[in-house]
Amino acid sequence: MNGQNETFDVVIVGGGVMGSSVAYHLKTLDARLSVLVLERDPNYTTASSTLSVSSIRQQFSAPVNMALSRNSFAFLREAADRLQVDGDRPDVALQERAYLQLASPAGADGLRAMNAVQRAHGGDIALLEPDDLARRFPWLSIDSIGAGNLGLRGEGWFDGYSLLQALRRKARALGVEYRKAEAVSLRREGERIASVGCADGSTVACGMLVNAAGPHAARVADMAGFALPVHPERHCVFVFDCKTPIPDCPLVIDPSGIYFRPEGKGFLAGAPPRDAHAPENRTLEIDHAQFEDVLWPALAARVPAFEAIRQTAVWAGFYEMNSFDHNAIIGRAPGLANMLLVNGFSGHGIQQSPAAGLALAELMVHGAYRTLDVGELGYERIAQNRPVRELIVI
Repeated sequence: MNGQNETFDVVIVGGGVMGSSVAYHLKTLDARLSVLVLERDPNYTTASSTLSVSSIRQQFSAPVNMALSRNSFAFLREAADRLQVDGDRPDVALQERAYLQLASPAGADGLRAMNAVQRAHGGDIALLEPDDLARRFPWLSIDSIGAGNLGLRGEGWFDGYSLLQALRRKARALGVEYRKAEAVSLRREGERIASVGCADGSTVACGMLVNAAGPHAARVADMAGFALPVHPERHCVFVFDCKTPIPDCPLVIDPSGIYFRPEGKGFLAGAPPRDAHAPENRTLEIDHAQFEDVLWPALAARVPAFEAIRQTAVWAGFYEMNSFDHNAIIGRAPGLANMLLVNGFSGHGIQQSPAAGLALAELMVHGAYRTLDVGELGYERIAQNRPVRELIVI
């Protein structure tokens, strides 16, 4: 039977962009490691990596998130060189474009304070008052706007699917094995995970195990005997056209909670689910009414030209929400010497995947973080009720 009685130094559950980043970085740090990636959906038809809008920003409230995204942006700039295979240089279509986060008059002081923190940690973020916004973006309505933060460098968007495929292809070229398989059980021996049982009946022994299962990470944790506060949350992305030109349009985050950005000749837009706890938000069924009921009115209020738009497409994808503090959980699993976690990114996973994969790989190979210390994102904070709050979740 496929996989029966095999042993790998590292088994990674989940072959999306996060699992593939870990696999790639492991092999660059130690080529001798045998690494197996188990992925139940090798076509990635429902993978969060594929269904993400794939934007990247430095505008966070938590400095550790700023550092993760800054490191990842540098990786994306060099992706063609880092991930080339036999001279074939992948194009992840990185566009360096700004984020514009808007605040209401009531939220303006908070935005100004956040700007100071971001700048203190290396972010090139301009603070714009309403008159500045009106001059720079004449198509923008500044009604009910108190201030805005505009990223000047190190933000934008890219092709997430191309990044996933480039990481996967490079990992395989380095010797990582990918296998279509769904992990359904873990055999625990004391403080170690001895093996992974798969849906096809096969068993694979592991030296180390990585939970990179995205929105399904809590299931894997449950198999190991501990709770992980991560759950899937559906987010719908709407595509629309506008006949009126909107020059120099950044990714705009509105105080209402909606966002929009250019995409080709049109625009993408989205908003948080209307009821995050509703059962339908654990499925990928599209909330078609959200566009007319929520998005369109807010879009038209912020950009008068958006009064006349036409929806052209829509899709839904999962965020892997960490209900504890909306931040990633990176590091060792509780009570287990050989299980590692890279979960719960709450919507900013694909943008942070290069840096997060490197951090976890360094912890596994060297026993410590070297390039980027993400120790504050360890599981221990959950057990000790020490949340690392992230206030900017889009």
